Amino acid sequence: MDINPEKFHRSISKELKVIQDRVRNLMGSAHWGEEGRYKEAVLRSIIRRFLPKNVSIGTGFILKKEGDEIKISNQIDIIIYDNTYPVLFAEGDFLITTPANVKGIIEVKTKLNSSDVMDVVSKATNNGKVVDNEIFSGVFVYNEGNIVNNSNISDNLKSALKESKGVVNHICLGEDIFIKFWPRNPQSNFPNKYSIYRIKDLSFSYFISNLAEQTSESKLKERWWFLYPIEKGKEEYKIEDIDV
Repeated sequence: MDINPEKFHRSISKELKVIQDRVRNLMGSAHWGEEGRYKEAVLRSIIRRFLPKNVSIGTGFILKKEGDEIKISNQIDIIIYDNTYPVLFAEGDFLITTPANVKGIIEVKTKLNSSDVMDVVSKATNNGKVVDNEIFSGVFVYNEGNIVNNSNISDNLKSALKESKGVVNHICLGEDIFIKFWPRNPQSNFPNKYSIYRIKDLSFSYFISNLAEQTSESKLKERWWFLYPIEKGKEEYKIEDIDV
């Protein structure tokens, strides 16, 4: 039987690449803001396919009370939340909630260049600090600019990761570059680090697979062969580790 999980995951990248150009072919570059919102909606639709039924996805704000002060996040492109716990407000895909039921947040960008990466990661980091729980906190970029060139990593990206210190824990830069934060193992002397991988046509799907695993109440080890289909693992495709 010809079952090929890797081809399945590569098809996700192909689907996103086709969809991302569809609106621009009709609208050109006149309404980039609307194109960005469309791509957020497309990504929400694709992610929704892989989430458990008790988890919903939307966009909006997170409020957090600290003492007498109420903190509010910036608007978050994608919020993944437990729908068995009430939100403060919801209308369509828009919601306002507190950190209690937030399982993941994602900042979505059409394209990201080295000159922009500090601001984008900083915004995502600040949103993650409002939640202040161990959640999936990601940046999803459809088209990687000049941040990773062959094996050369932009200094701005390195600085952004070191400042985030693991608050942002998953990043995909186009369909090839995937970044994951690895917290220090208490039984080892290795520091907290980000690992940067070049996994051709699999960055999008590895981002989504990590999201599905981290937002699930159940352990998914019995299906790792499907979630992460590179036969010998992605470590041989590592470009660099960034200690934080």
